Amino acid sequence: MNQYIGEIAALGTAFCWSIGSIFFTISSRKIGHNTVNRLRLIAGLILLMIAHFVLTGTLWPQQITYEHWLWFGLSGIIGFVIGDTLLFRSFVIVGPRLAMIMMALVPVFSTLIAWLFLNEVLILPDIVAIFITLGGISWVILSRQKRKPAEKIKDLYAAGLLCGIGGALGQAIGLVFSKKGLMTGFPPLAGNILRICVASLVIWAIAATSSKLAPTIGSIKNKRAFLAMCGGAFLGPFLGVWLSLIAVDNAYVGIASTLMALPPVFLIPLSHWVFKERITLGSILGTIVTMIGVTLIFLL
Repeated sequence: MNQYIGEIAALGTAFCWSIGSIFFTISSRKIGHNTVNRLRLIAGLILLMIAHFVLTGTLWPQQITYEHWLWFGLSGIIGFVIGDTLLFRSFVIVGPRLAMIMMALVPVFSTLIAWLFLNEVLILPDIVAIFITLGGISWVILSRQKRKPAEKIKDLYAAGLLCGIGGALGQAIGLVFSKKGLMTGFPPLAGNILRICVASLVIWAIAATSSKLAPTIGSIKNKRAFLAMCGGAFLGPFLGVWLSLIAVDNAYVGIASTLMALPPVFLIPLSHWVFKERITLGSILGTIVTMIGVTLIFLL
């Protein structure tokens, strides 16, 4: 079982992000996704510090070096601030379906970057299993019921696709930088605290310069949105991202990021149950192909 801890953590990450996205969707519809993004990082940081205190007896990680701040800080800025901002912008312009197709590029980008900078070389069966899994995920995304975009201006449409690709690249680089920081022997929980701390400082500084502090804090008064945001923060920046760092610390980045790209599959029954979305034959077949790919990743 220990030899699969990275893969199991990656699956746990995907499951947490799937349920967390439901909470974030509910919250974002009431107070806006940018507000939710700011609040979720602070909530996640508080939860992480509490967990660190329970497990180690201290609220803040010890023996932090300049190297830790560098890699985890860059990971937080590129992954949470830049990557997520581009992803959210892509959602607005081209809609979630096309944006999620762009996000399916994360394992491809992360595998290439890890190969170039971390010397992680995957064998042919692993690569085949990854592409089978990505094919199944793409099938699921493409088979989902199409929704009419709010606005379809050509220039904006191209910009939306580029934002989606930028979001995928940001997440991939963030994962690789986190792996670089973890290679020093730094615990994943401590690394996640540094990552989210730096991202929170940057994103709240941006909010301060754009006069968004008061509206963001005032949105806490919306109890339903706040509770949904807290649920998403627990499953996303806290537990989900913590598991993602355990995943990249114990498995190749390409394999871990492929398994972490499973939320579109997990969201089929969740979206049907919560948002009454129709389950299509294509999504079922895509899920079967995805599960075959995931099984091959474990067996090979």
